[in-house]
Amino acid sequence: MPSQLVDKYYRTESLPHIWCPGCGNGIVTRAIVKAIDNLGLNQDDVCIVSGIGCSSRASGYLDFNTIHTTHGRALAFATGIKFANPKLHVIVITGDGDCVAIGGNHLIHTARRNIDITTIVFNNNIYGMTGGQYSPTTPTGDRGTTAPYGNIDANFDLCNLAKAAGATYVSRATVFGANMIIKQVENGIKNKGFSFIETITICPTYYGRKNKKGDSVDMITDLKEIAVNKVSYEKLSEEQRKGKIIVGELYKGKRPEYVEEYNRMVESF
Repeated sequence: MPSQLVDKYYRTESLPHIWCPGCGNGIVTRAIVKAIDNLGLNQDDVCIVSGIGCSSRASGYLDFNTIHTTHGRALAFATGIKFANPKLHVIVITGDGDCVAIGGNHLIHTARRNIDITTIVFNNNIYGMTGGQYSPTTPTGDRGTTAPYGNIDANFDLCNLAKAAGATYVSRATVFGANMIIKQVENGIKNKGFSFIETITICPTYYGRKNKKGDSVDMITDLKEIAVNKVSYEKLSEEQRKGKIIVGELYKGKRPEYVEEYNRMVESF
């Protein structure tokens, strides 16, 4: 089955990929492809949009309608694509820096409008492609190229940010739980509105080395230990919650979808 997925959904002439050994991006990319396959979507009806960064290189490997855009602007391009052809399943692949640093304003307004776009954030807590600078999700105290003595900034909770901005589907998973990512991407695509899926992945080359996290196996094992589902998390004491992350479907809501509302308005005149 894995080879069938590669033959059907990947541009094999672009392989092998450029990701470092142990990088979690391949796990997330495979989960996205598997979700599309499970839903039985026609490849011509899928458009994958990416910005700039390690994760954003995934669009070049995938055999769908794809566009590799400028840094932080994937959601802006995706919005235009969805307006131009509302029948497309528009999926945005982005990283933590691309999505919530330079692209943060696009994120909150796309969520606010509830545009039918599925956004998957590959969150590895670092700028991997450009040399290991700390990002908006680098935990306080952790190191990066631009924070050699430790990051003093408070880090974003991306799912809380997306929910507060208006997303109607919000979830989180880790690369340890690949099957959970698959299911969340499926549900995000099926949601009629803005879907936000945060996937906690790993960067052994920069984040791992700079913060003495061990190799990729150590880092994925650590994700296994710190990930807790929402029900279990709510039963923990404040002390037990320290260092844990909540995984699962965190929010599901329903609001009018923006493109449909816009077209309905146009048709009324």
